[in-house]
Amino acid sequence: MLAGLMCLGASAASFSQSLKALNDPRGKHVVVVAHRGDWRNAPENSLPAIQHCIDMGVDMVEIDLQKTRDGHLILMHDFDVNRTSNGQGRVCDLTLEEIKKLRLKNGMGRVTTVQIPTIEEVFALAKGKILINVDKGYDYFGEVYALAKQMDMVEQIVIKSGHRLDKVQRENSEALKNSIYMPVVTLDSDGAEQFIDEWATVHPVAIECCFGRFGEREKALIQKIQGYGIKVWINSLWASLCAGHDDDVAVLDGNIKDSWQWLLDNGATLIQTDRPALLIQYLKKNHRH
Repeated sequence: MLAGLMCLGASAASFSQSLKALNDPRGKHVVVVAHRGDWRNAPENSLPAIQHCIDMGVDMVEIDLQKTRDGHLILMHDFDVNRTSNGQGRVCDLTLEEIKKLRLKNGMGRVTTVQIPTIEEVFALAKGKILINVDKGYDYFGEVYALAKQMDMVEQIVIKSGHRLDKVQRENSEALKNSIYMPVVTLDSDGAEQFIDEWATVHPVAIECCFGRFGEREKALIQKIQGYGIKVWINSLWASLCAGHDDDVAVLDGNIKDSWQWLLDNGATLIQTDRPALLIQYLKKNHRH
């Protein structure tokens, strides 16, 4: 019992620090985001994958949502269950009862005993312990926001999309004003600067920056975001999202200088990764976590 209470206290303290770091535009603490949870050691988008992240001190976990035929939001990246479970079919064609009969596969494709969770189950597990980033879920923004309000969790839920400001204001004005919303921009695309300037008028906590190439223009755009007092989120999970400065460069090539350190040197204060434990280890050595 005592060990459990100590663990709960440590989780609460860690979450408090993560929340403070997220909302501090000038802070040096890097917010570590685990992509689909700790999917290397548990099925992606599962309760164990999220619990692992809580245990290792990850600041935020990224999840994806789909809706069942009978209107329940569940965690699933793909439109169908084929790749990640022992079932077949589109989520929108299956009921929650049918979904709950399935079992998730691990990262190696082996079927486990783990069920597909609902958003309510995820919120119950994560409350007061870890920030939650809803990635594939803008279509359910209103429902997620309502549930977060009901469970007194609005401060720890981050919704994001690549939509323009006027669209989000038109479709989700209340939720936009009262929750954490993060726009996503492709820096090396036409209109990126206009997109950033528009969103800066409502001062989001952070802007997610994706880029296949990185030159002076992209560097200047990140500096512009920082100049607005907005944090910069960069993804290290795939080379195409960070101009080749990804997790594999750090872990497989042993070249942290041109991967995680490069992201830090170029303004990242939130990093989404597939290697959360190793990234946290590196950041702690450099007093950034």
